[in-house]
Amino acid sequence: MARGNPENLRAAAQRKRHAAATRAETALDALTNSGEPITFRGLAKAAGVSIDFLYRSPLRARIEQLRADQQRTPPPRREPDDRPPTSQSNVVRALTAQLAELKRHHHAEITRLEAALAAAQGENLQLRRQLGRHGQAPAA
Repeated sequence: MARGNPENLRAAAQRKRHAAATRAETALDALTNSGEPITFRGLAKAAGVSIDFLYRSPLRARIEQLRADQQRTPPPRREPDDRPPTSQSNVVRALTAQLAELKRHHHAEITRLEAALAAAQGENLQLRRQLGRHGQAPAA
């Protein structure tokens, strides 16, 4: 006895393939517009599909063509900027300095806590030894 309706299964598989192809096309357009490198792996991740799906899809030729075009065309060169640093770089410097100070503070705190832990472990060991001596029966 056959289980399920084969036509429904085929239709569901076709809808799933169509949805994946649509996601892949949308992701490919987004990668192209953003100037991101076009690779099968990057596109698969962006579209939420498998690399194998892309290699077997009709999009394969377009992906390979766009990738080849990107490899032939060097990225645009940026002109040197002679303007003084913007306020954004000042913000970056201030945040970097603040981060360095926080790192120093955290390092000092960790060092202090490690010393306290070592002292507590030493006391614990001493107390265990004392308990061991008191808990032993005298040798006969």
